[in-house]
Amino acid sequence: MAQFVKKDDDRDEEAEYSPFLGIEKGAVLQEARVFNDPQLDSRRCSQVITKLLYLLNQGETFTKVEATEVFFSVTKLFQAKDIGLRRMVYLIIKELSPSSDEVIIVTSSLMKDMNSKTDVYRANAIRVLCRITDGTLLTQIERYLKQAIVDKNPVVASAALVSGIHLLQTNPEIVKRWSNEVQEAVQSRAALVQFHALALLHQIRQNDRLAVSKLVTSLTRGTVRSPLAQCLLIRYTSQVIRESSMNNQGGERPFYDFLEGCLRHKAEMVIFEAARAITELNGVTSRELTPAITVLQLFLSSSKPVLRFAAVRTLNKVAMSHPMAVTNCNIDMESLISDQNRSIATLAITTLLKTGNESGVDRLMKQITNFMSDIADEFKIVVVDAIRSLMNFLSNILREEGGFEYKKAIVDSIVILIRDIPDAKESGLLHLCEFIEDCEFTYLSTQILHFLGVEGPKTSDPSKYIRYIYNRVILENATVRASAVSTLAKFGAVVDSLKVRDRATLYLNTLGGDGSVVETDKEVKEFLFGSLDIPLVNLETSLKNYEPSEEPFDISSVPREVKSVTLAEKKSAGKKPTALGAPAATPISTADTYEKLLSSIPEFSSFGQLFKSSAPVELTEAETEYAVNVVKHIFDKHVVFQYNCTNTIPEQLLENVAVVVDASEAEEFAEVATKPLKALPYDTPGQTFVAFEKPEGVPAVGRFSNVLKFFVKEVDPSTGEVEEDGVEDEYQLEDSEIVAADYMLKVGVSNFRNAWESLGPDFERVDEYGLGPRESLSDAVSAVITLLGMQPCEGTEVVAGNSRSHSCLLSGVYIGNVKVLVRLSFGVDSSKEVAMKLAVRSEDESVSDAIHDIVAN
Repeated sequence: MAQFVKKDDDRDEEAEYSPFLGIEKGAVLQEARVFNDPQLDSRRCSQVITKLLYLLNQGETFTKVEATEVFFSVTKLFQAKDIGLRRMVYLIIKELSPSSDEVIIVTSSLMKDMNSKTDVYRANAIRVLCRITDGTLLTQIERYLKQAIVDKNPVVASAALVSGIHLLQTNPEIVKRWSNEVQEAVQSRAALVQFHALALLHQIRQNDRLAVSKLVTSLTRGTVRSPLAQCLLIRYTSQVIRESSMNNQGGERPFYDFLEGCLRHKAEMVIFEAARAITELNGVTSRELTPAITVLQLFLSSSKPVLRFAAVRTLNKVAMSHPMAVTNCNIDMESLISDQNRSIATLAITTLLKTGNESGVDRLMKQITNFMSDIADEFKIVVVDAIRSLMNFLSNILREEGGFEYKKAIVDSIVILIRDIPDAKESGLLHLCEFIEDCEFTYLSTQILHFLGVEGPKTSDPSKYIRYIYNRVILENATVRASAVSTLAKFGAVVDSLKVRDRATLYLNTLGGDGSVVETDKEVKEFLFGSLDIPLVNLETSLKNYEPSEEPFDISSVPREVKSVTLAEKKSAGKKPTALGAPAATPISTADTYEKLLSSIPEFSSFGQLFKSSAPVELTEAETEYAVNVVKHIFDKHVVFQYNCTNTIPEQLLENVAVVVDASEAEEFAEVATKPLKALPYDTPGQTFVAFEKPEGVPAVGRFSNVLKFFVKEVDPSTGEVEEDGVEDEYQLEDSEIVAADYMLKVGVSNFRNAWESLGPDFERVDEYGLGPRESLSDAVSAVITLLGMQPCEGTEVVAGNSRSHSCLLSGVYIGNVKVLVRLSFGVDSSKEVAMKLAVRSEDESVSDAIHDIVAN
């Protein structure tokens, strides 16, 4: 593969480009036709294969047809005698991973190469064959692979051994039969052959602990020539030591002498691997650590950066558990602080933080802050861990016995860490908070409280320090209490705690009993422990709309119905104005806005307080000439229909717009007032109203047919001029209904059980009903909730899949402001017949009966 080339040597404008920049798959596939030329150009073919390999390694996917065409074209290149091209052919065949029916095409060529006199052909053919063949063909070439493992040419032997490592994942039974040949290869003089043979032999035996132990025992007594193989052996030895230490808690550690002997090996990689293995032993003693620390100390002064990095990283880990063992290396690590490699310098500083003395902490902190932004995240984590361990050390000795100067020095060190290292702030502040819980020195307590007041409010969660500060207000002497009060004031000033202050003031007045908030003990208990029967969303909206004045906020003015947005409202939002002439962006008006509107109309001003307003119900199809929906306003003795109308025809102006309502199917209702709309221009919403009287407090129901009547006048869209003459016309609308749910407000309760118990059993009514066949239990639950128009509580409206029974809790306020709670118990049999038990509690016996009547009818 070609290397990336720099355009020029100017480091300020240094840019790298790839010779493969702009390569496209289609163009390369066209170039691949060169494989079919009668006279092959080996150099050109190698370049095309290189491009194909680049595309594959960049994640480019070839279709089945494209991959097959390239594969068959490549197979023709076996006739070329160029060694370099042949090696490229091996590579592309491995990358293309041909299917089993295509492999047959190249199998004979590869087997011929496997027995070739050219060693490079043999080695590569083995690698490719083992990559692309299945178990059936593998048994045919197994004899050749065994021979290759013990071949005199190390390239061929290594190729066979590496292929065996890969095949062990897919055909372990076949590879395990090669144990004798692999065992012989372990004694090879070739370094790579010995390395690969040992790796394969260990993988073959890895599930047999005794066999691995015997392998390690035999090899540690013999001579392993390859440094790479020696490193592998050290790792396998460490594994055996760990496993044996679990079973043998006492006595000599097996194979430790072998690891110590490897510290005197001539290869640096073996020395380091042995030293690292010794430091990672479970329960390693200071005596066992000493030789390993000594060789790592020598590496610290090596001229090779990789050795310095490896040594200081290992010592950094050792310092976590054995800081005293590393102190002898402090002088050498001091010199690494100024190392050009920032990773080495970072590890050196963090190791010194764990092993150095107190006088050097400040200097090391400054060193860290100088280049914290220049190091990678991996080493930033190392720094943070080191600081955390130092912080834990300081906090532990802070709790021990000691005089004032000693404790002051420790506190000052923690303060330095917090100020210089942002990541140490929160843990450091918590350590100081724990210290002042049992601090005998007034000066230190006040110093820490002042520091908490400065740094605490800037943290992500200031509230966790409040408890410690507040304890000082109660438990300490006057000086510390005064300091604690000042610190709390700083938290209150900086942190957004208006809600906390307001609530504290409210409860102080409430418990004070001065009459400004409550008057009796009963009201205090109701205020503190009673349930809030107003939806929080409505309360929030009303508070936001409240304009400060001499009139106090009246909580009784907050609407108590839980507003829900229907699917029709979501679809119509922004298309057709739905009420009050409000902007299209806010089609759903709030209950208090409805009440203001209705009270401003003289015909309806005497109806009293509005109990409930429904969501808009569409009375026309989408995309019709006129868009009309209706909102039902429920009063104690009246119902007002508000028809929201929109004219969608630009060439028309509608005048004297009114809805004629036929109440023949609603016998208990009598029409008492109508308010028509004078004019309805194009795309401008307007409202017309019709009011009915009904028996007081009675949940009367009925169906109403609606006809929109108006005068139509033609309009010239270009000039906006309106013709004087008009034509009377009408438009049939959908029927509207008043149902039982219209007399119920959806009002939730925060704790259903407490609310149920508080109502008591005096007006409880219980009965059972058959709901007939239903598609599912969920359908039955939804139907009853819709019928009653109540608010589901505690998520009980959700029915588990395939459930045979379910309980549902509902709450609401019935017309007349009567609280109602309902418990529903559903059951379904094998024929999908649903039975329901209905329990109702309310503040009025007649209301409990009315709920049962709604279900019964």
